[in-house]
Amino acid sequence: MNLNIKNKNALVCGSTQGIGKATAMALANEGANVTLVARNEEKLKEVLAELPKDNQCHGYLVADFSKPEELKKVLETTDLKFHILINNTGGPKGGELLTATPTDLINAFQMHIVCNQILTQAVVPFMKSEKFGRIINVISTSVKEPIPGLGVSNTIRNAVGNWAKTLATELGGFQITVNNVLPGFTNTARLDQIIKIKSEKANTTEAEMEQLLKSYVPAARFAKPEETAAAVTFLASEQASYINGINLPVDGGRTKSL
Repeated sequence: MNLNIKNKNALVCGSTQGIGKATAMALANEGANVTLVARNEEKLKEVLAELPKDNQCHGYLVADFSKPEELKKVLETTDLKFHILINNTGGPKGGELLTATPTDLINAFQMHIVCNQILTQAVVPFMKSEKFGRIINVISTSVKEPIPGLGVSNTIRNAVGNWAKTLATELGGFQITVNNVLPGFTNTARLDQIIKIKSEKANTTEAEMEQLLKSYVPAARFAKPEETAAAVTFLASEQASYINGINLPVDGGRTKSL
């Protein structure tokens, strides 16, 4: 299948590791010009050097999503001609919701809602002029089913889901789609952190906790970041032009809700 995104410009957030990096690589492999976004410039340079190039122009932006005003300033000095926006930000720290401070919630809201809003407002004018736009938010299966021990994340991820659904309605008439990809257990640093927290709480080993989590997944394994990236890349394509406003779990069948 030809995804028809060759020479399209993609802005990929959180792209120095995990699903974000895998998505950047997948889009570049399909011929897109990729601009990486993260806060660590050295890691950005390393990933930039890895991106496949076939008459493509790749680049990067240094931005810390815990500081939305700084993100605004970075975008003010950027040529905002992007057809594809991948919103992907590391999840808030684990813990029960009742123990979270107001600052924890405010910080998470800024990183996941405010920064997504800033980025979207920046790129939509060009998407409208091109009559082509893809906004894809990498969130979590907690949009459908809250995950125990991730209180702040559950709260904010669901807010992102409703933010995206609202935008899908507002932007659909401009040939701009807004969709959410919901990764399940995926082999990333984030999952390693969750396993560590859960094993300590359950007074078991990390290896035992890993096997327990795998037992919840019908596929009986964790996902590779590239598997989630493949779903994101399809939603970014011309072939997905009539898919709008959805939550797509990529979780091996773990989520029980439809």
